[in-house]
Amino acid sequence: MRHFKLLADSVEAEIAAGRLRPGDRLPTQREFADRRRIAMSTATRVYAELARRGLVTGEVGRGTFVRTGPPTSGSALAQGIGGRVNLATNVPLLPGQAALLATSAAQMTRRSTVIGSAMETVLPAATPAARRAVASFLARGAWRPDPDRLTFTGNGRQALAAAVAAVVPPGQRLGVEALSYQSVTGIAARLGVEVVPLPMDRHGLRVDALIAAHRRHPLRAIYVQPTLHNPLGITMPVTRRRELGAALRTLDVVGIEDHVYAFLVDDPSPLASLAPDHVVLIDSLSKRVAPGTSLGWALAPPRLVSALGEAIRAGALVPSGLALALSVRWITDGTVARLVRDKRRDALRRQRLLRTACPDLTIRADPRAYHAWVELPGAWRAESFTAEAAERGIAIAPATAFAVGAGHAPNAVRLAIGSPTTKVLAESLRALNALARSTPRVLTLE
Repeated sequence: MRHFKLLADSVEAEIAAGRLRPGDRLPTQREFADRRRIAMSTATRVYAELARRGLVTGEVGRGTFVRTGPPTSGSALAQGIGGRVNLATNVPLLPGQAALLATSAAQMTRRSTVIGSAMETVLPAATPAARRAVASFLARGAWRPDPDRLTFTGNGRQALAAAVAAVVPPGQRLGVEALSYQSVTGIAARLGVEVVPLPMDRHGLRVDALIAAHRRHPLRAIYVQPTLHNPLGITMPVTRRRELGAALRTLDVVGIEDHVYAFLVDDPSPLASLAPDHVVLIDSLSKRVAPGTSLGWALAPPRLVSALGEAIRAGALVPSGLALALSVRWITDGTVARLVRDKRRDALRRQRLLRTACPDLTIRADPRAYHAWVELPGAWRAESFTAEAAERGIAIAPATAFAVGAGHAPNAVRLAIGSPTTKVLAESLRALNALARSTPRVLTLE
């Protein structure tokens, strides 16, 4: 085994033994080389190996720090919070929501034909009634999506996986915003797709960066969140969307537009409405209703509908018959519209609570969103702040969970504020604000 890997093993052993804890800062590579009496090039390879194993992360101008854990997939982030207060993922469930859904479902399931239909195999195109209902649900302003462009999955993540599989062959490149929804990189890795981080500014994805990346090496598609970007909360202006749509047409690149959080705002111009022949819009009911009773869908250009259907079938991603029937019922009888109205008010209340409870934190968030990007005080690093929050029973997500590629992550964390009760949320936010005012523990590797 090469010498640098043995050195990396020794550092990994210190992490496993707890002598190096999440958030601890490693010495500079020069200091590490001097202490171990090795060449600087060997120290560089040790640190690169530790980063490859997911044990450390670099922060611009700050150094290298022990991560809170291995690289976090979306499912791990959702399930790995133990008994902590969940500010790592959003599961916005309102009081009385279950009763509202049950009342609507009971009226539907009284008819035996409904249960009989739900027992049949569901195809990616579902039924004409389902396509019409969802197309009408998506319509806004002058935009009226064609129902025959819709295919269906069990949830939004499955719709994303199907879209990537349908559009980007293995070994080809998918452009992704430099900070993005954490599941997209995991999906791409499983499909053998190379992810290319694309720079952003305060308006979202930079169109010039997309063009430059495509000229260096062609992209087959990009994944973008124009509305209430997760984790940053940015909503792309219409002028930027038009520029992006024009670039997609000129470059003949497909845009995969994530619309899952857009229900919280009035979004008159989805990217799919501006470049309908070059954009696949993915959406679901997971946030509008609940993850356990969800339905996902993809609205695609006609040339891609068949490929999406094949990807859905091949991945066994079709929804269950009962979930499809219930979702269509809740859409058509106004239940989803009522939940959307109530959740918009709920998100506004929670954002006000966030600002009241955390006066010492720098909050970058749309006041209508269920999440917030929080820049930490200079004394704190994202990994150590996340680890200390976990010791206080609060699960949050560091910037490294959203960083695409090997670049440095900002010194920030994302707070998902939609899951706890408002009482628990307020207590947790006050605890985080107090933590930010405190002095972090400082340890270095001897």
